[in-house]
Amino acid sequence: MKTAILLGSTGLVGSELLKILIADPDFEKILLFGRRTAGFYSDKVTEYLIDFDKPELWSKKVKGDVVFSAFGTTIKKAGGKVNQFKIDYTYQYSFANAAAKNGVPFLVLVSSMGASENSSNFYLSMKGKLDADIEVLPFSKTAIIRPGILDGKRKEKRILEKAGIEIGKLITMLPGLKKYKPIPAEVVALSMVNIFKTGFVEKAKIVESSHLFKIAGK
Repeated sequence: MKTAILLGSTGLVGSELLKILIADPDFEKILLFGRRTAGFYSDKVTEYLIDFDKPELWSKKVKGDVVFSAFGTTIKKAGGKVNQFKIDYTYQYSFANAAAKNGVPFLVLVSSMGASENSSNFYLSMKGKLDADIEVLPFSKTAIIRPGILDGKRKEKRILEKAGIEIGKLITMLPGLKKYKPIPAEVVALSMVNIFKTGFVEKAKIVESSHLFKIAGK
C-alpha cells in the first residue's frame, strides 16, 4: 500500500491523476500540496494548502513513496515571466528538493516537449533548466516526461492552445510528424502512475510524448 504525493492537483494533468490515484487500490494515502483546494474528497486524501515561499512550514510533511509533480501556470495567469519562473521552476524545485531530503525514493515530473536549457524560447528554457536540476537531486529514481500539446477540458479558455491541438491533429497525418500528436491529459496521468508501478527507470530517464501512449496502454 503506497503513499502518493501530488503537486499540482488542480491542473489539467493533476486533476486526472488525482482521479486515477483515488480509484487505484494500490495507493492507500494521497497527500495533496497546493495553493488552493483541489475540491476532491476521499478518505484517502489529505490536503495541505501551503505557502511555497515558506518551506519551513511544510517541507517535513513531504513524505511518501512517490512524488507526482504536475505544477505550473501560464505567463498570463502568473503576470509575467518573473512570476512564472517562480511558480514553474522555483516552487517545483524547492518541493522536489524537500522530498529528496526526506527520503522519498521516486519522482515523476511533468515537463514539456522541446524542453532545453539552450532554447531561445523562455518557457522551454525554463523547463529545460528545471529538468536538468531535478535530475541531480538524490532520488533513487527520477522520470521526466515531456508531453506534447495537452488535450482535455480546462476550466479556462486557451484559444491558441485549442488551435494548436487542431493543427497538431492534422500535421500528425504527415510522415515523421507523429511525435507532435496532441496527447490527452488522462494518457499523461496514466503513464505517470504506470511509470512508478513498473519501476522501469534505473536512475533518471526522460520519456518523450510519443512513448506515453504505449506506457499508458492507449
